[in-house]
Amino acid sequence: MKMNNNDILVRLRYALDIKDAEMVEIFGLGGIEITKEEVQKLLLKSKNRSNNESEDDELLFDEYMKKLDNHTLESFLNGFIIYKRGPQDSNAENTEKQALMIMNNKNVNNILLKKMKIALSLTGEDMLDILKDTEVTISKSELSAVLRKEGHRNYKECGDRYARNFLKGLAIRYRK
Repeated sequence: MKMNNNDILVRLRYALDIKDAEMVEIFGLGGIEITKEEVQKLLLKSKNRSNNESEDDELLFDEYMKKLDNHTLESFLNGFIIYKRGPQDSNAENTEKQALMIMNNKNVNNILLKKMKIALSLTGEDMLDILKDTEVTISKSELSAVLRKEGHRNYKECGDRYARNFLKGLAIRYRK
């Protein structure tokens, strides 16, 4: 089952117990002006399904009221880093806006893991522990490959399974 950007946002919001007002603030820190109502549309699924569909069919047709594109998701992740760690000290060279890292739908999960690692000040060991909490075991080198820059010879695409379990592990850790 392929996770979409809305799924990621919903899971992040749940895992870290982020309220609507905080979501608006985080989007703002990432350079996206959004209202509380628009945030709710990003989080809510449209109800255009019949009640007799099976749960599997329902998962296949998950449509949110408002689709979250890559740019907006990455802006949220950037805003979350600022929200958790404060604004970066700006020097003369670094005054222009940060270039977006999500180039396509293939590297969304990799960027998610990288930015959550930064925002929550996680070490590689912390990330392995979070995955272990969900009974997923990967090696340090596998994690390193997922966190590398796309195009690096050791870069590995992060699958939905790792991203989904990482978000589930965050929920286990942060919602105690």
